[in-house]
Amino acid sequence: MKQVLLINDIAGYGKVGMAAMLPVLSYMGLPAFCMPTALVSNTLNYGEYAQMDTTDYMRQTFPIWQHLGFHFDAICTGLMFSREQAGLVEAYCREQATLGCTVFVDPVMGDGGSLYNGIDQRQVELMRRMVSVAHVAKPNYTEACYLAGVPFQRKGISRDEARRLLDSIVLIGARSAIITSCVVEGRNTVCGYDADSGDYFFHDYEEIPGQFHGTGDIFSAVLIGAVMGNGQPLPEATRRAMDVVSRMIDRNRDVTDFNCGIYIERCLDLL
Repeated sequence: MKQVLLINDIAGYGKVGMAAMLPVLSYMGLPAFCMPTALVSNTLNYGEYAQMDTTDYMRQTFPIWQHLGFHFDAICTGLMFSREQAGLVEAYCREQATLGCTVFVDPVMGDGGSLYNGIDQRQVELMRRMVSVAHVAKPNYTEACYLAGVPFQRKGISRDEARRLLDSIVLIGARSAIITSCVVEGRNTVCGYDADSGDYFFHDYEEIPGQFHGTGDIFSAVLIGAVMGNGQPLPEATRRAMDVVSRMIDRNRDVTDFNCGIYIERCLDLL
């Protein structure tokens, strides 16, 4: 049975990060384990929050895991909070990769053309560092622009520009790349580059009004489950993750507090 390690923050209030990914991966039959990068009182979108950095805990835990011989088939990284933390995670991911682990990196930084509340340019450099160890990097369009150092184009981009942006992510070090929340030639699109086939792919979708936080985490969990659990090629796994997220959003149209995220527990049957 393949095991997945989630390296991400834990929000006390909010269905995001690990709280969004754990039930999805468990339902899909993949045991998921946790390495918290921080304890956060609530999602950052509420405007104020308390945060406890866990770098010291990570510094002590990784050597113990290595001594005990723990191994993971996949690692998914999310939000990082310090240079040392990124260095610890990068080194651990590289070590696990030599043992056959597949590294998925979600460079959590921003959306809608700007960085999230509490995120600054320093985080961008940390995320570039994480993307350099990724087998699959999954930025949204905003994050891809920050990583590549190119302007965010609110009106959208062409397919050629999308390919060049994907190439920029690969040049940082990622083997394959997916860019979500992108407008390509007037269509809402998730685009990607699959290193296994050497092909680019473009999946269009219909946008559902409203901004639900945690959907990127759900997307990542379904993607990992499809790739690692079912052996689906990256383009097919991406399409499946898109469809699941769309149906979960549709089922949660009655939610009034979008900052909290999607109530995943009532949507697991959609997997």
